This record gives sequence, C-alpha cells and structure tokens, in this order.
Amino acid sequence: MENKNYNAFETAQEQFDGVAEILGLDQATKDFLREPLREFHFSIPITMDDGSKKVFRGFRVLHNDARGPGKGGIRFHPQETIDTVRALSMWMTWKCAVVDIPLGGGKGGVICDPHNLSKNEQERICRGWVRQLAKNVGPITDIPAPDVMTNAQHMLWMLDEYETIRGEKYPGFITGKPVGMGGSLGRTEATGYGVIFTLREALKELGIRPEDTTASFQGFGNVSQYAIQLYEQYGGKVISVSSWSQKEQKGFTYRNKSGINLKELLGITDNYGGIDKEKAETLGYEVLPGDAWIEQDVDILMPAALENEINKDSVKKIGARVKIIAEGANGPTTPEADQVIKEKGIFMIPDFLANAGGVTCSYFEQVQCNMNYFWSKDEVLGKLDSKMTAAFIAVSEMAKERDLYMRDAAYVIAIDRVNLACKNRGWI
Repeated sequence: MENKNYNAFETAQEQFDGVAEILGLDQATKDFLREPLREFHFSIPITMDDGSKKVFRGFRVLHNDARGPGKGGIRFHPQETIDTVRALSMWMTWKCAVVDIPLGGGKGGVICDPHNLSKNEQERICRGWVRQLAKNVGPITDIPAPDVMTNAQHMLWMLDEYETIRGEKYPGFITGKPVGMGGSLGRTEATGYGVIFTLREALKELGIRPEDTTASFQGFGNVSQYAIQLYEQYGGKVISVSSWSQKEQKGFTYRNKSGINLKELLGITDNYGGIDKEKAETLGYEVLPGDAWIEQDVDILMPAALENEINKDSVKKIGARVKIIAEGANGPTTPEADQVIKEKGIFMIPDFLANAGGVTCSYFEQVQCNMNYFWSKDEVLGKLDSKMTAAFIAVSEMAKERDLYMRDAAYVIAIDRVNLACKNRGWI
C-alpha cells in the first residue's frame, strides 16, 4: 500500500502547517486542528470458517466534528496503519468543509485482506467492528461509509448489527448501502463523476475543449471506471490505465494509444479493479510497468488509487505535455512533488476537492435516509454537479485572488471554515 518511509499523517500535518501559516492561526488552534479529537483502537476476535480463532485490529478516528457529525469510510487493507487512518480522517474534515456540507471528518479501518477471507469471515469482521464502536458511532455522531476494499454489502452487515444492538431502525447510520436498502441512486458514480465535474471546470478556465484532450489514469477501481465513462462522454480520450494484479502481486499499466475501450476492459476486470493481464494482451493492449501511467504523453493525469503515488522521484517522470492533474485518490501527491508541479505550472485539482463527490453523495444519502424520502438519479447527480462546480469556482477564485496554488487555496477555505466553527463553539 505504501512505501515504508512514507507516513500519510505526517504529510497531512505538513500540508496543514503550511496553510496555518498563511491563515496566521494561533498556536492553540494549530495544536487542536493538527491532531484528531479522538481515536479508537480495538481487537476484533473472529471464528474463522475452519473453526480456528483469529484476532483482527480495527480503528476509528474522528478528526473534528465542529461542523457536524463525523463522516468517513472504512478500509479493509492488509497494510492499514493508524497513521493512514488519522491522515484520511483529517482530509475528510477539510473535504466536507471545502464543499460546504455540515459534516466533520472521520475514518475507520481493519487490518485484513478481503481477498483471503470468505464472505462469512468478512461479515463477522463487519459485525465485530460495529460491536466495538456501537456507543460511539451513529447517524448524529459519526457516519461510516465504504472505502478501499469495502462495499455496499459490508455496509449492510454493519447497519444490521447496529440496528440489532439498538433495537431500532437507523438507516442514516451508514452510507454506501445498496439501492432499495437505504442507498442513494447516483452514489456509485459520485466520486468519479465529481472528479470530472471539477476537471470540466478547470478545462473551461484554461480555455481547452475536453474533446482535444487525452488522459492517463492510475488505478481502475470504482473512481476511475466512472471518471473514464463521464470523461469520454465529454469527448476526452483515455490512452492508459494502471491496475494491480492480485495474481502477480504487482501493478501494470495497460496502454492503447488510439484510446482504451472501457466496456472491453470492464469485461476482464475483477471486483477490486484488477485487470486480467493475459486477456488484456490478447485484446491488443501494450502491458507496461505499473508506474508507467505517470510518464505518458497526455494532457491530463488522474491518480485515482492509493496515496504517495506522485512523490519526489516519480514527479520527475511527468511529461512536458501534462497540463492538469486531477486527484481522484486521497493524498496521492507528496509535498515535495507539489513543489515540482507548482514550478512546472501544471494546474492541480487537489484530492479533497476533486474526489469530494463521494462524500457529497454520501451526505445526500444520509439526508434521504433521515427524511425517509428518496430522490431520482438525475436529481442526485444534478445536485452533485452544482455542489462540485460551486466548490471548484470558490477555490479557483481564492487561488487567483491570493495568488495561491490550488491545493493551498482549497485548504485556506476548508481550514478557515473549521477554525470558525471551533471558535464559534468556544472550543479554542
């Protein structure tokens, strides 16, 4: 998942510290906002299918809830660390603030690999996670959602466990549920579409027509799949995507210079976004190393998988033609790489703005559940478009007005909103 020397939380804190200076925050506010409000570490004992017992480590971190209940996904990953969860909870605080939704930042995780667990074992982990936290999560406290290697089914098991413990119905406790069981239409597309709504606005600002652009994507999970779909609808052409091969335990980049065929690739992809290498070769794709996605001769780079992908080494490989980087993933770019991108004059759409479509639609799902009335897909995606567009324009205007890098401008808006909420409540 990450380079051993890379610490996502240190990156998140470093990004915060830089903006705290720009905003001139006092020491107490800095100390308060650069650490989580509370965090939970716990053990989840499970009976495996073969009758043996196994203990999994689980986490939930709530970074800040001054603007509303915590919100954030639950990741299942064999290399999950508390620092990754802390960083993601902090990024969630800024993400909710930048798109101006009344929620705070949270994140959860379990150290496990769903590839090696049966459905029943995964269900027991989900239920065990909720049992450890039932008093500290809920629709008006902290609302989980799916994330890396978790899905709608996992959320439903968690909801069922929570409702069983409480003895009441709480559909707003968790988001990312299946449609028909309290899930929102448009939620599956939301993150990928949100990235492209912001990209569309950036292209407008730069005076570039989408149909004159090409792109390279890192990752082929949910975010990439829907981002590619909408980007192609706008007329753009994707020439390469990278994907993790479970079989070979490494990544590959699949390239077709005349444009990938999304439908064809989806036909040879597993549930975790892994493309079948042999089948891709048969279909005529060039198979390149996993990190080759970044050095493609394209206009747009879209890192849409894990953190620390554009770092001080890989940033040197970015081609001269690249004009925009739209971050579909959380924390894909390190502060050192940001400096280089800034110097190259590449337009950056930062992660917590670009990929905020997911949490925005999760918020819509929560609202619909709590009022027990559901909107049509067009209504959801229309609301998402207007939220993402307004957020992008606010950040872009702030960047121009104060001559800031887009990431710094997004942080200035988000941190200022959270700071104000904490001050107004009398916390600091």
